[in-house]
Amino acid sequence: MVHELADYERAPEQCHLTEEQLSAALFATAPALFGHVAVDPADQPIGFALWFLNFSTWEGVHGIYLEDLYVRPAARGTGAGRLLLATLAAICVERGYRRLDWWMINWNPAARFYAAIGAAPMDEWVPYRLAGTALHELAAQVPAAPTQPDA
Repeated sequence: MVHELADYERAPEQCHLTEEQLSAALFATAPALFGHVAVDPADQPIGFALWFLNFSTWEGVHGIYLEDLYVRPAARGTGAGRLLLATLAAICVERGYRRLDWWMINWNPAARFYAAIGAAPMDEWVPYRLAGTALHELAAQVPAAPTQPDA
């Protein structure tokens, strides 16, 4: 379904995730990625939410960052997306987290759905990303650590 999401977001060539990578991330000894899958009455997957913890230095507590929420087109309007978000909201409340954050591509019609559940766009914040050559060039600016002789 992640590749279906990439198609929906008009960027299939940017999605390189493999089943092995996703499985390793979700089922590691100490996972940093978590997920929920919505299924239909026949137990077939119809949607998913992938998320990880973030931390608010202002609030002093963790929160959830929703990396991806996707519901297959045939299942939209069934409540699957609402239930996935409600599940994450319940985790936040149960654990004392104060925020559930995510980004949405600006043309996504889900904006109406998000507004209907009380989510507010954070348009005063500008997202930044460091990747590719720029990421490598900045990383190269870290001085090499001194080597330790064998003890």
